[in-house]
Amino acid sequence: MIKHLLIVAVVLLSILQTQAQDPQLSQFYAAPLYLNPAFAGSALAPRATLNYRNQWPALNANYVTTIASVDTYLDKINSGVGLMVMNDAQFSNLRTLDVGLQYAYQARLSEFVRLRAGIQASYVNRSVNYYNLVFNYDLNGTGGVTPIYNDPVADTGPRINYLDFSGGLLTYSDQFWAGISVHHLNRPNQSFSASPERLPMKISLQGGFKIPLMGWELGNGLGADMGRERSLSPAILYKKQGKFDQLDLGLYMTYDPLTLGVWYRGIPIKQYDLGLNNHDALVFLVGYRQDNFSIGYSYDATISTLSMASGGAHELSISYTLDAFFDPKPYPRKRKRELACPKF
Repeated sequence: MIKHLLIVAVVLLSILQTQAQDPQLSQFYAAPLYLNPAFAGSALAPRATLNYRNQWPALNANYVTTIASVDTYLDKINSGVGLMVMNDAQFSNLRTLDVGLQYAYQARLSEFVRLRAGIQASYVNRSVNYYNLVFNYDLNGTGGVTPIYNDPVADTGPRINYLDFSGGLLTYSDQFWAGISVHHLNRPNQSFSASPERLPMKISLQGGFKIPLMGWELGNGLGADMGRERSLSPAILYKKQGKFDQLDLGLYMTYDPLTLGVWYRGIPIKQYDLGLNNHDALVFLVGYRQDNFSIGYSYDATISTLSMASGGAHELSISYTLDAFFDPKPYPRKRKRELACPKF
């Protein structure tokens, strides 16, 4: 039994070390409530989104993250409200379920610029499953494994629950956006043992601007072509959590209904203590948006020391807005200046 507990302790230690960072998404603007609670209601209409990410699928130690959210704008009180549910699985052993409520208030700074302030309160459940771990007595002496399924330690795993609070600010017009969000303001204890393990705060800076391409036409420039968006959108995301930080630099090219994007994730001028490079991935995106529906797919090509043997990362996002769900009259989006940032 002591050997079992020692093995469990080693596994827990390695899991806790990997949990120092929140799950990351490449299509972070397709998960606005996860990025910044100030985005709640930013579509100025009821909206439902679904995000799925499978990171390092070629490895047993992969990460699978699923996020579902709904939010809407309350016109009479200049506010947005949202609900987000995230399920994150690491190595198929550590699971985190996060259920969060968001509220954001929108203020008018000028005819063209708006300011949003948002808060989030989450209930989090974390659990460890020992069932598919291999213990020393599972080895049969011939190089194979003969699992034993009635082990009292492996059949049970600890669970913890805690509250988590976050906040954010966002300013935008129909040509630019800039925001800051701080997650884990209360630094909740996420330890499975008696020794506290405080979750580090995560600070994120996001921003970009839209460059209209008024003279670029693939059609005849008349009829339906006149309403098509044609733009380039440089964008940036910087995030820091504990000792770790990361930078995403990218460019979206939109010719409605298609969006293409390419991103670099890493900080090339910075190296880790072991001298390893800080290049993470090149991200390639294709998105399609028609009326109220949008869908995007992206692939992370790993350029770190992990190499392409990891299988990179696949990510899918789906979003749908319901313009007149609560009000028979469509929301006056243009009058309120719809957010300029991309939908993926």
